[in-house]
Amino acid sequence: MVRIRVLVVDDHRIFAESLAAALAAEPDVDVSAAGSGPAALRCMDRAAAEGRRFDVLLVDADLGAALHGPRPATAAPDTAPGQDGLVDGISLVAGVRSGQPTVRTVVLAEKDDPRRAALALQAGASGWVAKDCSLSRLLTVIRGVLRDETHLPPALLTSVLRELTAARKHRTDSERLVESLTPREREVLRCMVAGLGRKAVAERLFLSPHTVRTHMQNVLGKLGVHSTLAAVALARRAGVGPADLEAAS
Repeated sequence: MVRIRVLVVDDHRIFAESLAAALAAEPDVDVSAAGSGPAALRCMDRAAAEGRRFDVLLVDADLGAALHGPRPATAAPDTAPGQDGLVDGISLVAGVRSGQPTVRTVVLAEKDDPRRAALALQAGASGWVAKDCSLSRLLTVIRGVLRDETHLPPALLTSVLRELTAARKHRTDSERLVESLTPREREVLRCMVAGLGRKAVAERLFLSPHTVRTHMQNVLGKLGVHSTLAAVALARRAGVGPADLEAAS
């Protein structure tokens, strides 16, 4: 019998243990539990080192909220995590997709939220399921995502598709604005994304601080924003990564 290895990631201990116990009763399911994002990543790394990778992660949508407060629904998956690493559910999904892309993730949510469900799918989740769904429904989703299916509650489908369409348009608009920058302005923007201030950008690009200031002003003007933070957020939506600081050191 092919066994499915499942990791439940939820910092509500009673819920996590109850769900793990229910899943463990299935003859083809091996289940473990982790109480935080960092603990889940350590568990996955340990399993991979032992040659027994997990197949599916069940991740609490509000992971870490009790300790760090809930994230805004508009937060992007690559928003900076807490000091202890990846803590919230959507960031964990993105981290798993980046580090172990063969692992399927399903987000467990206490309430329907089209915007956060769309963010979860964008981060790499294969499903969004209500925490109070039946065990048979959850098992159907677990087995389905292993066949590369995507699972959403029917009531959310239209709203999530609308959110994804809007996000795609938003990204396209951002990409078009970034394309209007000169090569030098894009270099400056990547330095801004890396968190460099004006003096550090000047040193990196061998420019005077005055010239960097002019470039930064041009970047803000062409992107139609009024602050560095807004420019960085737009750049990330357009897929602009930070400058490689190690290469310059």
